Amino acid sequence: MNENNALTTYVASFIDELVRVGVTTAVISPGSRSTPMAILMAEHSNMDVYVNIDERSAAFFALGIAKEKKTPVAILCTSGTAAANYYPAIVEASISRVPLLVLTADRPHELRDVGAPQAIDQIHMYGKYAKWFVEMALPEDTNEMIKYARTMAARATGKSLTAPAGPVHLNFPFREPLIPNIDADSLWNKGTFNNPKHVNVSIGRPVIDESLKSYLFELLSSYEKGVIICGEQVSEEFSEYITKVASLFGFPILADPLSQLRSGSHSKEYIIDCYDTFLRNQDFTKTYQPDIIIRFGAMPISKALLQYVKANEGCKQIVIDSDGGWREPTLSASEMVYCDEIKFCEAMLALGQNKDIAKTNWTNDWILINEITMSELMSIQKEEVLAEGKVIVELKRLLPTNSTLFIGNSMPIRDVDSFFTNTEKALKIMANRGANGIDGTISTALGVSASSSDRLVLVIGDLTFFHDLNGLLAAKKYSIPITIVLINNNGGGIFSFLPQAKEEKHFETLFGTPLDLDFEHVVKMYGGNFTRINTWESFEMELLLADEKQGISVIEVPSVREENVTIHRTLWNRVSQEISNFIIKSDKQ
Repeated sequence: MNENNALTTYVASFIDELVRVGVTTAVISPGSRSTPMAILMAEHSNMDVYVNIDERSAAFFALGIAKEKKTPVAILCTSGTAAANYYPAIVEASISRVPLLVLTADRPHELRDVGAPQAIDQIHMYGKYAKWFVEMALPEDTNEMIKYARTMAARATGKSLTAPAGPVHLNFPFREPLIPNIDADSLWNKGTFNNPKHVNVSIGRPVIDESLKSYLFELLSSYEKGVIICGEQVSEEFSEYITKVASLFGFPILADPLSQLRSGSHSKEYIIDCYDTFLRNQDFTKTYQPDIIIRFGAMPISKALLQYVKANEGCKQIVIDSDGGWREPTLSASEMVYCDEIKFCEAMLALGQNKDIAKTNWTNDWILINEITMSELMSIQKEEVLAEGKVIVELKRLLPTNSTLFIGNSMPIRDVDSFFTNTEKALKIMANRGANGIDGTISTALGVSASSSDRLVLVIGDLTFFHDLNGLLAAKKYSIPITIVLINNNGGGIFSFLPQAKEEKHFETLFGTPLDLDFEHVVKMYGGNFTRINTWESFEMELLLADEKQGISVIEVPSVREENVTIHRTLWNRVSQEISNFIIKSDKQ
């Protein structure tokens, strides 16, 4: 048997079946052992191929594409530590429920554990973060093995999409010679039997039976003091349904910025967007204790909200999760309901179509306190200094509808939680909030931008920017448009808000970690435009100009960490005083 023909037919069949089942994008990092798959991916006319040299950036770039397209993306690398560099993105994909097909080339079995170069143990190397692992068989040119290759492609794709979605890992041992024969007859049609797919993997969504629907409806209807909590959501239709459910039961919705509920044309009547600030007030949390909480999506960003939920462990808590996972860090849920979120909302609305539940004082107070809080928070607009929170307010004001805001972790995502308030604009907010890491943020945002026609603005801190400078190469190589608002406070700004800040002796060395870098040089190295602004007028002008430029535009906003802490705490204290006054007046009436 010709080993080259066996290799070609086997790998080509696998790749062709990927395309047939909907995996049409691959991000490849160069290497020798992955040669047969890389060449055949590039050869397939229906496979879009990106080449990204740094495996860590490559995996996060693919993660961004998969997040935006909501379909699996393949990543391919050679053997050895190349595969280890995928690990952070695989962790993020696993926790964020993003489908990825991780394809690692490997030495054949006889070259393992014998001191051969570039050979490490790649079996189950991603542990439990890969939903499924397969050590693929060595290539053979037989009908049985062609069917095997196609079945594995379809099965892996289906597995990555099965709830909860996530990464799967296929390890391919290849023997030399590694060059496939791209001129082989019927390169893509072996084993298809004139079928569009070798095997079709169908994935349904969970629903609940009638008795459970009735039980949950009656349970929710029996309480006045209810709260709906919505974390990160990927469904574009969810907002229309959950706002109607809130109106039906008269419950306020505490909407995380990643829930996509704070922006768009749907009703905002019940949507509370400033809870992270006013839940810091003990007078409020002691006075407004819910009888029932119902939660959708991932756990929200706000630590104050997490503590509020944990403090009310005695109330009924219902978690709706269509993917059958366990996103419940408070350890106090009384009902875990595995049901499609929209189907659940439809069921409640159908059962309540003849019900007339009036808005209670409970909900009216939440809305009033939210308005008080928003009024105080928006006073940040008067700040002449380059306050980090005002960056978010200005972006919401200036960005056109149908834009995407990708937010870096640490302080930027928390400022979005505090200062991105309800808007009628269609502004999508995205972030890597699975593992909450700062690695790969630029690459993920570029993956989103490469897969969307919407304008994308990335808001990021200087440490996070530094962490993924290699990611900028993809923007240069593929002319991917991105505007990066770089908030540079010369270090880890979030630590200034934490107890570590009181340890002045070692704080700057261990936590502040100033970089003292001029990022203009590296941005220009990647062919980007760099501007350091010093006024809000120049920020607005540069943001508008960036939309007209191609490729990378970086707008650096210099910030002083100590000043930023003072501004935040001043606002929190003013809000807290106003809320306490409101509660005192309410008690007297």
